[in-house]
Amino acid sequence: MMVAIDPLIAAGVVASTAVMDAVYVLFTAAVAGRRAAWAANWSSLWYLLSAFAVISYTHHAVYIVFAAAGSWIGAFASVRWLRTR
Repeated sequence: MMVAIDPLIAAGVVASTAVMDAVYVLFTAAVAGRRAAWAANWSSLWYLLSAFAVISYTHHAVYIVFAAAGSWIGAFASVRWLRTR
């Protein structure tokens, strides 16, 4: 069975999960720093961003691969960014 992959959806899933994981890292840093307002802001943004990825890959499971790639990119980039601060 062939699954047609829409490149725009795939790119959107990668981008949304990359940003979503970056936001999650910032959320975790805010929680660790006991900054309640920032933690709440990052948390709400995290849920908003996850909606696109979840809706995309629940329609076609193949997009989970793109979600995982975006997640890796986002976590790696945001931790590297936090190390420079």
